Amino acid sequence: MGPDFARDDSARFLAEIGRPSMSAKDHTFTLGIEEEFAIIDPETRELRSHIHEILEGGKIVLKEQIKPEMHQSVVELGTEVCDSIDCARGHVIELRSRLAELAGRSGLKIASVGTHPFSHWRNQHITEGERYKQIIEDMQLLARANLIFGLHVHVGIRGADRAVRISDRLRPVLPLLLAISANSPPSPASKTSARTRTRRSMSSASSARPTPRPGAARPGATTS
Repeated sequence: MGPDFARDDSARFLAEIGRPSMSAKDHTFTLGIEEEFAIIDPETRELRSHIHEILEGGKIVLKEQIKPEMHQSVVELGTEVCDSIDCARGHVIELRSRLAELAGRSGLKIASVGTHPFSHWRNQHITEGERYKQIIEDMQLLARANLIFGLHVHVGIRGADRAVRISDRLRPVLPLLLAISANSPPSPASKTSARTRTRRSMSSASSARPTPRPGAARPGATTS
């Protein structure tokens, strides 16, 4: 079961779960990384809604590791499930290289950014599909304007109870993680004066919020 910590002793808890003295069984985790890239015109540097051109060859080479997103100027890559950081890094390097080659064949470039500094979301095409249709219907302008490019690191933890405890213990460091990852202040409409625009873009989505309080998360619950 592991050491019994006080509810507010998060630093000690996080240090303990990473100790080499833990058994291999207790320390088992998996990693998966998803990256969203901007599809760019190499001459104008504007966004281009050309996901279909990239997918035509991409599905043959990368299969399910390449996917469209809601806006057609976004392409997503996803690694396989990895058992180490080195494994995940190797997958990321290979996927990025292959994506750049695919884009080049269609006369396009790929950019790793948080937001685009001058291409406006109003000019981007929405990907067809029931899922995106439902998102637009439910969120309207919030969904259409949410033109951001994310990096998602998924960590699989053995045991639902342990995953919930770790999620709870991470809450005190969420502001720090947000601060050190802040980027993308540009907005095509105006200067934002903000250190990050992606957080503001996501704040209206109920799925992008942590659980209300420590202990509120539970096995089987969906949280972000």
